[in-house]
Amino acid sequence: MPEIKAAVCRQFGAPLTIETVTLAAPEMGEVEVKLKACAICHSDISYIDGGWGGTLPAVYGHEAAGHISAVGAGVRGVAVGDPVVVTLIRACGTCPACAGGKPVACESDMASGPLTDATGAPLHQAMNTGGFAERVVVDQSQVVKLSEGIAMEAAALLACGVITGVGAVVNAAGLRAGQDVVVIGAGGVGLNAIQGARIAGARRIIAVDMSDEKLAIAKEFGATDGVLATSEKPWRAAKKAMGRGADAVFVTVGAIPAYDTAPQYLANGGKVIMVGMPHSGAMSTYEPVMLAATGQGMVGSKMGDVVIARDIPWMVDLYEQGRLKLDELISGRWTLEQINGAIADTKTGSAKRNVIVFD
Repeated sequence: MPEIKAAVCRQFGAPLTIETVTLAAPEMGEVEVKLKACAICHSDISYIDGGWGGTLPAVYGHEAAGHISAVGAGVRGVAVGDPVVVTLIRACGTCPACAGGKPVACESDMASGPLTDATGAPLHQAMNTGGFAERVVVDQSQVVKLSEGIAMEAAALLACGVITGVGAVVNAAGLRAGQDVVVIGAGGVGLNAIQGARIAGARRIIAVDMSDEKLAIAKEFGATDGVLATSEKPWRAAKKAMGRGADAVFVTVGAIPAYDTAPQYLANGGKVIMVGMPHSGAMSTYEPVMLAATGQGMVGSKMGDVVIARDIPWMVDLYEQGRLKLDELISGRWTLEQINGAIADTKTGSAKRNVIVFD
């Protein structure tokens, strides 16, 4: 069993510690991946800060890419040396959710524990991945084989932020060409929702954020208009730009005020797609009579409702055509030893995606 370096969370809210840990060999249906890159997602930070509870000690990180370095018995479709993206979506394939085409909602308990620390004590493999480490062992359902033409730092973003944003548009909302959208939050996921709306043929794409700088970036990714969330009743400016309300409003941040105001942007019959995840216990309020009277709705979207074997390949193809921006999402590249600095930089809100790069 190989010894690897990993960033371990031993106390919520405390800096991660770089430790030498032991990784078990892949078992039936599992693969080992030597990582080249793992991006930092705000979900990792929410867990590290204790916002959602969880088991400690743990290794977080779930936006990863690398090369298959070992395979367990029964693995099909990938072989040692193949470049792959590693996702947190672990699907059994047979439960009602998987059989119904919703693997992100898999109902089976497929948890595994391949990590132990220097004392032999178990480390939690957070979000089924544990990607803040040099190698991971995951179920074969979590990986998708990549073409040789995509850089690993870019490929890592496909594991969560990109599929969550683009998938929310094309899968959860089922957006049609010519419809109008509002995207609240122009961070890593929001920019990808904007890209998804552009690719789907939206007429107007209104970005809403707290800073002019992020609104300018949103326009580089396809937003037609930008509205400052700090302005008085920003939904009025958004509706003026569209000439009507939005067919879909994507809340891509975990801020309660964003959820409270999201229905205000809607047209009759429109729907709010809830993507961003507030801390556990946080509550939002809305006026249900308005939704009922206007035929509006609110729906959650987990990981863009993706089927990774279907959706990641076509996103890679769009990237290779130059129609999906990935490289432009990377704000900085950091080593594993610099991970606490990368997390601090991500918390400032200025970064699109910081990426941990392995040798």
